[in-house]
Amino acid sequence: MRRTGIGLLAALLSLAAPAMAQDAVPDRGDTAFMMMATVLVLLMILPGLQLFYGGLARAKNMLSTMTQIGAVSALAMLIWVTYGYSLAFGPDASEGLKPFIASLDKAFLAGVTAESVVATFTEGVVIPEYVFIAFQMTFAAITISLVLGSVVERMKFSAVMVFALVWLSIVYLPIAHMVWATGGLFYEMGALDFAGGTVVHINAGVSALVAAMIVGKRIGYQKESMAPHSLTLTLVGTGLLFVGWFGFNAGSALEANGSAALAMINTFVATAGAALAWLLIERMLGHKPSALGLASGIIAGLVAVTPAAGNAGPFGAIVLGALSSAVCYYFVTIVKPRLGYDDALDAFGIHGVGGIVGALGTGIVYAPMFGGPGDADFAMGAQVWTQLLAVATTIVWATIGTGIACGVARALTGLRVTSDVEREGLDLAEHGERAYNA
Repeated sequence: MRRTGIGLLAALLSLAAPAMAQDAVPDRGDTAFMMMATVLVLLMILPGLQLFYGGLARAKNMLSTMTQIGAVSALAMLIWVTYGYSLAFGPDASEGLKPFIASLDKAFLAGVTAESVVATFTEGVVIPEYVFIAFQMTFAAITISLVLGSVVERMKFSAVMVFALVWLSIVYLPIAHMVWATGGLFYEMGALDFAGGTVVHINAGVSALVAAMIVGKRIGYQKESMAPHSLTLTLVGTGLLFVGWFGFNAGSALEANGSAALAMINTFVATAGAALAWLLIERMLGHKPSALGLASGIIAGLVAVTPAAGNAGPFGAIVLGALSSAVCYYFVTIVKPRLGYDDALDAFGIHGVGGIVGALGTGIVYAPMFGGPGDADFAMGAQVWTQLLAVATTIVWATIGTGIACGVARALTGLRVTSDVEREGLDLAEHGERAYNA
């Protein structure tokens, strides 16, 4: 069975001989494609996610939400070039640690130059290592930003920064290594994750739920109106996320080729199916098709197709997107109110749940009978079981790591703002600014 996604790159990285790296010359088209994909992922964060989350928050917390996202993204970038890239994709650690983390041999990007290259999925084809480092850097930045969606409007800015530092170090880096690096636990299990369903969405979504439960509910939750203050900005952010997601998914092919084209078409159609499915569900249940529903459906589809982008045919992707939309709708509108947890912007309800649906569904739509790229002897049951083990392990790892990160942030900062600050709004109290003039 042919592996697809960034995990294969990690294997090729370790196998590429120095002589080959010196002889091979990066193709300008592939290099330009990957540079553009990297910029598109950055667009997803700044300003895409900022506007998406900011519009969903209340007006008094708009700037706080946007500032937290921008700050943790900047922190993630510095962590990545300092030690993150090395621990996720660097040379092997000792045999006992190899399934969980790499070594620090490439800390501070040791040995990386403008001439350094890494292998892609095609023999003899390489891209500059700096481009791959930057591409993966944006993945780390958006993942920690997604986590914040559950704890906006009540978590201290200082706590957010401490939490991000610890969480990236003990949760994101090991999961990225386990899924995408040769010798990594999930990679060796044969788990399929083309562009980050496990690494990004399940990881972030589960962590968001745990963080929300530790930080606690917002004052007035389920008693006062906490409606989004600007669905207009949320829809603008949704559009930017949709556009940027093509860098996320198609870029994970690492070359401008047919695999990238498959990821591109799947990103289009899975998202379209999910968006319409959400609106249809609203209508069938007696509600008006809403702008918030459209935005939610789009994100649910994008999340679900992420692990399947290059691992499914277009019609399998449509079904996966629509199914994810239905399951996410149930969790957001039924499960969350019944259980009473305050996942403020539905980071778990959409990213966590949609990521789980996508990861498990990838084990099905990979089959050639559904248009996937699997071999004729593809064993669907075994692959779904592998996907399930990877999902379950990620959930446990993210839960424990998030608990530790919150504990450290609480010990150092107090974690949560005072009730007076929360009522006033974090924009003015934490940052001394207002999003809008009275």
